[in-house]
Amino acid sequence: MGEWSFLSSLLDKVQAHSTVFGKVWMSILFLFRIFILAAGVDNIWGDEQSSMDCNSKSLGCKNGCYNWSFPLSHTRFWVLQILTVSTPTLIYLGHVLLVIRRENKMRRRQQEKLGRNGINKIPKYSNDKGKVQLKGVLLFSYLVQLVVKIILEVCFIVGQYFLYGYILMPTKIICPIHPCPLPVDCFITRPTEKSIFIVFMLSMAVLSVVLNIMEILHLIFAKMKDRKRRGSHSVSEELSSLKKPIYCPPETATYC
Repeated sequence: MGEWSFLSSLLDKVQAHSTVFGKVWMSILFLFRIFILAAGVDNIWGDEQSSMDCNSKSLGCKNGCYNWSFPLSHTRFWVLQILTVSTPTLIYLGHVLLVIRRENKMRRRQQEKLGRNGINKIPKYSNDKGKVQLKGVLLFSYLVQLVVKIILEVCFIVGQYFLYGYILMPTKIICPIHPCPLPVDCFITRPTEKSIFIVFMLSMAVLSVVLNIMEILHLIFAKMKDRKRRGSHSVSEELSSLKKPIYCPPETATYC
């Protein structure tokens, strides 16, 4: 679990700059993907190649059968998936930290009365506590990383099927390749446990896609609602200004 601590600490910083759906996605990534993968994968998979048993003792047959059946180990595939899917979020975190640093410098210049050309600029995205608002460039950056995560998750889900050709772990695989003299039967250890683990990790990937789609819809509807509310507020202000009585001096009351 120690090798995941650095990634977890970085992703934990993103929670302060995410929506509710983003926090749920982060919790699922921590608890149901990283933690379970780090804690349970060694006990279930272990050394797959040495555990596989074939009915032929030909030299190199077992290694060739394993490489043909598993071009990439499931565990390494899931590690690659988690690291790849987390990359857009880490890039967004870097963008947020850059914006916060830039606006903190702006605040310091204002406090020292060294604003450029004597003009004090108001920080647009962050407050004094480092809390950012999802709007403008930050909102665009956040939406882009959500879309990229959806695309990557879908690619890995589809790639898992095309890479292995199945979802559930088979109890027996038939290897018709060299250096096996004939089609050889090889047997997988604990296929039921591995099948449960495969289905679980696949369902977490699908849930991640659903959460990212819901978060995009949430942000779109929230911005539309906010824009509609601001539009109605500006219209009400204009109407109230029109209803104000016009003051006429006594000497010009005849012309009012």
